[in-house]
Amino acid sequence: MSRWLTAVDLYSGSGAVTEALKRRHFKVVAAVDNDPVACATYRKNHPRTRMIQADIRKVDPREIRRHDLNGRNLDLLVVCAPCQPFSSQNRKRKRDKRSQLVLEAARFARVLKPKVIFFENVPGLAAHSQILSALRRKLGQHYVLGDPARIDAADFGVPQRRVRCIMIAKRGGRPEALPKQTTPKENHVTVAAAIRHLKKLRSGQADPNDDLHVAREHHPITLRRLAAIPKNGGSRSSLPKGLRLACHEETEKGKFPDVYGRMSWEKVAPTLTTGCTDVTRGRFCHPRDDRAITLREAALLQSFPSDYTFAGNSSEIQTQIGNAVPVKMIEALAPALRAAMRRGT
Repeated sequence: MSRWLTAVDLYSGSGAVTEALKRRHFKVVAAVDNDPVACATYRKNHPRTRMIQADIRKVDPREIRRHDLNGRNLDLLVVCAPCQPFSSQNRKRKRDKRSQLVLEAARFARVLKPKVIFFENVPGLAAHSQILSALRRKLGQHYVLGDPARIDAADFGVPQRRVRCIMIAKRGGRPEALPKQTTPKENHVTVAAAIRHLKKLRSGQADPNDDLHVAREHHPITLRRLAAIPKNGGSRSSLPKGLRLACHEETEKGKFPDVYGRMSWEKVAPTLTTGCTDVTRGRFCHPRDDRAITLREAALLQSFPSDYTFAGNSSEIQTQIGNAVPVKMIEALAPALRAAMRRGT
């Protein structure tokens, strides 16, 4: 087996998985996604990988086999299908037709014949027994799909608490267990380690040397609220009554408790979402500064490299970052995937 293994990245988004695999000596020969802005970001950072911008249901894997693999079998197929259909936050998830997209993996596997297929999604996927049964049936006798495993990205070098569901399907045998955590709790990468070195900013300020390190300009009332929240992990429960919104009273009853919360320097960040630079959508306040975290800080907390570039406006970049698979998590899991291929058929 050559040192460089081939991979195809399905539902590639802005390219975080490809970034991780390249660091671990995989050659990602093709990627598929239908979001034009995410595809533009992918092309910026991975110009040597063929990006197929299309509805995956209309992509012919035979063309990938001919054009990108020269007729050879694939080593690794990565499937990070949209997570919204399986998210507990999606009230319409039972009727969300996007839940079928994960099954597209079987169509690609029949043609590309990867040694290993890696699936990543939200933990809710594990509860969808009908989808998993359909996936096993469609993969057929050549692949054994392992049981869903629940992992936290913080245990694999990511400065963020991000619980995920991962599964491995192996051609010709049952997949081995994934490695134990590479960074146990006492070694977690903290918020401080990830972003404290960046330029200190006030609301509305920008770092002239970094287009992504730009602080939102907050309204005066928001700045008053932020000033009243204790530094380094404080929460909106410290707000005096005169600064509370009616919706804050709902948070007292257990709803959205992290709204207007600050991150803690000595801990990992909370799970970043597509609203990760908005203080009204989670614990996304800077630990020290009276502002939301910047796009650059969010990208670093998702473990993107500091020179990663993004296409799109601020809102589109925020969405790409929040939807990304943490780079360091995939990088930490890659050796186990390589090991499974060596023992594959």
